Amino acid sequence: MELRQSSPIVESSPNMFRPPINRTMRVLDRSFFRKTLPLSAARVNGNKMISKCRAELERSKDLLRMARIGSVQPDPDTDMASWGRKCLLLKPEVRYEDSSTWSPKLLELVRSNEIALVPFSLDLDYNFWTYHDILTSIMPEEEQEELPSGFNTVGHIAHLNLRSQYLPYKTLIATVLLDKCPTIKTVINKVDDVGSDNEYRTFDYELLAGEPNLNVEVKEQGCFFQFNYSKVYWNSKLDTEHRRIVQLFQVGEAVCDVMAGVGPFAVPAGKKRVFVWANDLNPASYASLKHAIARNKVVNFVKPFNKDGHQFIRSSAASLLETKTNIYLTDKSPRQGTTSTCAAQPTVRKKLVQPRTFAHYILNLPASALSFLPSFVGLYAGQETLFAPHTTANLPMVHVYCFSTKSDTNEEEKIKICAEISQMLRFEITPQTPEVLIWEVRDVAPQKRLFCASFRLPAEVAFRGN
Repeated sequence: MELRQSSPIVESSPNMFRPPINRTMRVLDRSFFRKTLPLSAARVNGNKMISKCRAELERSKDLLRMARIGSVQPDPDTDMASWGRKCLLLKPEVRYEDSSTWSPKLLELVRSNEIALVPFSLDLDYNFWTYHDILTSIMPEEEQEELPSGFNTVGHIAHLNLRSQYLPYKTLIATVLLDKCPTIKTVINKVDDVGSDNEYRTFDYELLAGEPNLNVEVKEQGCFFQFNYSKVYWNSKLDTEHRRIVQLFQVGEAVCDVMAGVGPFAVPAGKKRVFVWANDLNPASYASLKHAIARNKVVNFVKPFNKDGHQFIRSSAASLLETKTNIYLTDKSPRQGTTSTCAAQPTVRKKLVQPRTFAHYILNLPASALSFLPSFVGLYAGQETLFAPHTTANLPMVHVYCFSTKSDTNEEEKIKICAEISQMLRFEITPQTPEVLIWEVRDVAPQKRLFCASFRLPAEVAFRGN
C-alpha cells in the first residue's frame, strides 16, 4: 500500500495550509496540530442561489480549491448558521475588506446583492492533515527524502520494513499510520530478513502500534485465505505474479506446487479446474492451505501435502503415475414439469481425467529454490514413453524463483541465473535456450531483485540415469 502525499494546493499559498512544525516531537501530541486560517467567504443571499453562485465562482477561479475542504460551509454567523444559511469559501488572495482583490465576477455578484463578502475563520486540526503532512512537520528535514510511505498490507496489518535512520521514530510513524488508515488495526516492523534464519520464510517482528492480533483473512484472485501472519509467508505485492503464473495453466492440466505456502498459486488454479498437488514444509502453512482448499471449494482439484520439498519433487511424480482421478463437470437440469417435488439428475457436461505427469512445477522459495533443482535430475529416467513423441504430453515447465542483483536491462542477471540453473542441473541452459524466460518480478531492496526463471525440463536431465 502506498500512502498519498498531500494533494497540491491550487491557486493558494501552500504554507498556509501546512500543519505547524515540531521537529523535537517523539511522542505524538495530536492537540499540537491546530490552526485557524483567516479567510473570506461569500455569504449567499438565499440557499437556492448556492449552486448558481458556486458554479460562477468556480469559473472565475475565486473559490477555495483545496483537497478535503468543502467550498460550501455553514455561515460564520452562528444565528444565520442555525437557520441553515450557507456561504462559499474563497481563495486566500481574496480579502473581504479590500475590493481591489475582488474579481469582476465577485464585484458583479456583490453589486447585484446575490452575495456579500464576510470574514471566515477556518479551523484545522490533526484530523485534517494526512500521514505525509504530519510526518513532514515532525521528522528532521534531512530524513524526509525517503520518508516511509510504502508498506505491505495483509488484512488489517500494516507491515513496515523501516530503515535504520527511521527506527528512532518508529512508534511515532506507526501511531500516525494507524490514525490515518482506517482499515489498519495493527502495525508491525520486520526485524530480520525473510527466510534468513528459518526455512519457513517467516520473520521476527515487533509490534509498533495497535492490536496484537496477527490472525488475518485476505482475498486474492477471488479466493479467501485465513492464517496467522507471524507463522506463514504471505506477500500481497505478489498478487500480479500469482495471476501471471496461474494464467499459464490450462484446464485439466496437473501442476506440482513444491513450496505452496497457504495456496496463492494452488487454490486459484484449482478454481480454474487445474489439478494441483500443493506441498509446504511449514505445518502452519499446511493447516492454512487445507482450510483454503475447503473454504474455496477446490477439494476435487487441490491435494495438500506437508513434506520436504526435495523429496516431494520425486515422490509426487511417482505417485501421480499411479493415481487415477476423474472429475465429472455437471450442469443441473431444470425441473421437469410444475408438480414434481424432485429435481432432475444433473447432466454430465465434461469429464476431466487427471494427467499422469505434471505440466508445471512451481518452486517459490527465492532464497534457496535453485538448490532444489538437482531433484529433477533423472526424474523420469527410463520413462521416455510417457512423453512426446510417444504421447501428447510434453516434459514439464519449471518455474523457479530466485534473487539476484538489479540492472537496467537485466542482461547480466539473466546470464548469472541461467549459469546457476545449469550448475544445478549439470546441463547448460542460457537465456537464448528455447522456452527459457527470466522474468523480473519486483525489487526487494536497493540492489536486490526477485526473478522467476521458467524453462522446460530438458530431456537430457529428466531421463538421465544414475
